[in-house]
Amino acid sequence: MDWLDFSFKLPITDPTWIFLLVLLIILFAPILFGKLRIPHIIGMILAGLAIGEHGFNLLARDSSFELFGKVGLYYIMFLAGLEMDMGDFKKNRGKALALGMLAFIIPIAIGFVANVTYLKYSIVTSVLLASMYASHTLVTYPIVIRYGISRQRSVSIAVGGTAVTDTLTLLVLAVISGLFKGETDGLFWVWLLVKVIVLGGLIMFFFPRIGRWFFRRYDDNVMQFIFVLALMFLGAGLMELIGMEGILGAFLVGLVLNRLIPHVSPLMNHVEFVGNALFIPYFLIGVGMLIDLKVIFGGGDALKVAGVMIIMALTGKWLACWLTQKIYGMSVQERDLMYGLSSAQAAATLAAVLVGYGIILPDGERLLNEDVLNGTVLLILVTCIVSSFVTERAAKKVATDEAPPENSHEGEPERILISVANPMTIEQLVCLALIIRDPKQEDNLMALNVINDNTSSEKLKQKGKRYLESAAMIAASADVHLRQISRYDLNIASGIIHTVKENGVTDVIIGLHNRISIVDSYFGQLTENLLKGLHREVMVSRFLIPLNTLRRIIIAVPAKAEYEAGFTKWVSHFCRMGETLGCRVHFFATEETTARLQALIRTRHSKTLTDFSNLEDWEDLLILTGQVNYDHLLVIISARRGSISYDSSFEKLPSQLSRYFSNNSLIVLYPDQLGDPQEALSFSNPRGNNEAQHYEKVGRWFYKWFKK
Repeated sequence: MDWLDFSFKLPITDPTWIFLLVLLIILFAPILFGKLRIPHIIGMILAGLAIGEHGFNLLARDSSFELFGKVGLYYIMFLAGLEMDMGDFKKNRGKALALGMLAFIIPIAIGFVANVTYLKYSIVTSVLLASMYASHTLVTYPIVIRYGISRQRSVSIAVGGTAVTDTLTLLVLAVISGLFKGETDGLFWVWLLVKVIVLGGLIMFFFPRIGRWFFRRYDDNVMQFIFVLALMFLGAGLMELIGMEGILGAFLVGLVLNRLIPHVSPLMNHVEFVGNALFIPYFLIGVGMLIDLKVIFGGGDALKVAGVMIIMALTGKWLACWLTQKIYGMSVQERDLMYGLSSAQAAATLAAVLVGYGIILPDGERLLNEDVLNGTVLLILVTCIVSSFVTERAAKKVATDEAPPENSHEGEPERILISVANPMTIEQLVCLALIIRDPKQEDNLMALNVINDNTSSEKLKQKGKRYLESAAMIAASADVHLRQISRYDLNIASGIIHTVKENGVTDVIIGLHNRISIVDSYFGQLTENLLKGLHREVMVSRFLIPLNTLRRIIIAVPAKAEYEAGFTKWVSHFCRMGETLGCRVHFFATEETTARLQALIRTRHSKTLTDFSNLEDWEDLLILTGQVNYDHLLVIISARRGSISYDSSFEKLPSQLSRYFSNNSLIVLYPDQLGDPQEALSFSNPRGNNEAQHYEKVGRWFYKWFKK
């Protein structure tokens, strides 16, 4: 019977079976090669070699591999730009430029000499072939991401150096290609350089603005992911349009979107997941399918050419990294990590050899013959293997050195509690917690929904459950676990206070309430009761735009804030936020407080971009109206009554914020306070008489009356 005929013709052409086989390779190759202690990337390449037409001929390298492979190649460069620590990159851009120039000049110089003297190639062929030694692809970048060291200094230098090296290599390729197309007139070099600079400037100017506009108006995760992917391909396509390779455009788009996609955000997790699960493995398998070991070892000069290419490429890259290490006094691990990232040949190398192979000289010979073509494939295989092993070993060493020993966190473990009661603010509150949390501590987020005992119902219980599940899903999309807590209590403030004490919570995040009547205070009864019943840090927040579109953080700090118990903690929170969002943190404080802030930031958060301005009198808070724009975050460091940094002018804070900063995103933070606060409200007995509360109210009434 026909339906029982399971015979297949090789190579397999049915899309279902092609995709199934690729998925099985992506699934089992890391498992198998992991047991053999072989890097996953090598496994993908070797699997491509096995199933390709030069192996068991199970699959042909059809258009699907070209399409997905190109997406994977763009993805590698895009993620490299997206994951780069821009603050560290700006600080080390001189080192990145030095590595990029050395990694271009040294391989192309020694390669040119070897090509002319030993391989006996012409000058033009020798230059093009030597440029292939200089180029490299960040094939092993997923290893760096897997070990969580993508923001390490040497990684930023290697990624920045890649941009420099590949740009120069692609310029050489474009010039040589234009030479045989009759396009190299006197202005060709100048015109090509002008086009690259103009297009790069347009991408850097328009793409961030388009991205910020889109993210502010559309918060759907799928739409945001498709939008980011479209920008990546647009940048790559425009770069190809002017005669350069698309990988340069993809990398540039990653750089300009770096600030809009924080590395702890759900969107970043989606981008990395799709790339590492599908597109990048497809690219690596496609590279393996190009390898033909029979041709390489079947005679001719292919093996000799491949040997020269491998020696020149690996030696040139090692010398460049060694010189960079010696010039800037870097460690051996940093040198090895730079070498591992910059020694793999794939993308630009393939582009160069295919262009050279396609150019026919007047005598009928090809500019790059079949020996070079087959030697290139072996070059890709060997350099990817060497690069993977070196990167794996160096990344493991760096990650081990950076990881703090167990129980080495300062003070008590961090536990952040998010109060969820308004579905419109859940996403912003959870994103705030994700940004300020210590990523080295696990299970430090929890969300709480309080159901009032007096008005409890099944409907309220189900609504609270949905709120908690929504918060957990947002955190899970950033690969962070969030504990859900639902409880009955007399009121929300009482529920939060009891939960804080029962679970050892160190920080509380709540949203600024919506005023429902003219009698409500600006911060609301919830905030006032929390401050009376808690000595932990409390953040009252209101966001009018998504956090990832903020461009600056303005922090107003009162005098003597450095003497509060929670000073170091809140400074760390906002420095971490500035580093994650890639925006500048501007402190307004007294001279004495500014000196303490600068010393603390210089010691613990040197990567944070900071500015400092004088604010001697808290009465001058209104000068911030000229400093805070719509896309800025205003942070007010307040204090509880009776604390060291408390000032009587704090009484005017609600009216000032309501009148002058109603159109700004803001956070009002109350830092940790030593000791337990005097609970002005007895939550266990709401009718209980409290003399302290009574006298406090009387004193406050007289204070307001005399001011009038």
